[in-house]
Amino acid sequence: MQKKIALINDVTGFGRCSIAVMAPIVSAMKIQAVTIPTAILSTHTQFPLYFFDDYTPKMKDYIQTYKDLDMKFDGISTGFLGSLEQVEIVIDFFKSFKKKDTFVLVDPVMGDYGKLYKTYTPEMCEKMKELVQYADVLTPNLTELCTLIGCEYPEERVTIQQLDDMCKQLSEHGPAHIVVTGIPFNKTQIMNFIYNKGEDFQLVMVDRIGGDRSGTGDVISSIIAGMVMNGHTVYESVKKAATFVSKCIKYCEAEEVPNHWGLCFEMFLKDLMED
Repeated sequence: MQKKIALINDVTGFGRCSIAVMAPIVSAMKIQAVTIPTAILSTHTQFPLYFFDDYTPKMKDYIQTYKDLDMKFDGISTGFLGSLEQVEIVIDFFKSFKKKDTFVLVDPVMGDYGKLYKTYTPEMCEKMKELVQYADVLTPNLTELCTLIGCEYPEERVTIQQLDDMCKQLSEHGPAHIVVTGIPFNKTQIMNFIYNKGEDFQLVMVDRIGGDRSGTGDVISSIIAGMVMNGHTVYESVKKAATFVSKCIKYCEAEEVPNHWGLCFEMFLKDLMED
């Protein structure tokens, strides 16, 4: 039977991020995407103008349909959550739908470059630590990793040993695999650090190309989720995601696509299709 994944994130019309990215990617990987919106936006918040509709008051009734139908999910993937109430709703979702064989990926979208987003109060950070325990795979960047274990963001380049120690500390709260994404390694390379509980760490290196692009994290997390659900290892999944994103960025740079327009992933969806 075809697998289903619940995608808990916002729905944005233009800008290639969140569910607008995640749903077509997992669909290309032959997994049915089931949308659970946290908000509806016309464009994402990096645009000068956008319509925003907070879906929090409607989320419980929306999800109740799936409870009443006794829906089963093979996977659950979460992205940006904007309030304490949304995190609590997602925790309840996990309690209701995460079964023994349900794969869960949590992307703790909290901040970047050592700074948290404005919505992330100390209370929100503590609540996110509760969410982490349900993840099979966690995909923080370095800022989020430091926040989740309560340590200072490193002023100098982080070492492999520091990453391993931090991930080991965080894994004690649940996730067996932690993928720390987008770590600047040198002037020409970006490192992705993979922590595997009880096993050696792994590294996936990619060329540094251009600036940051909106929705890149959503592309990476959805590819990892789809690959793992299709039977691949976490390392294989991260390698595929990194290679795919690099190809998209090269295309965007060549075509001079504005960074806030996201990745032109549509051009390469066929690369995610398996026989």
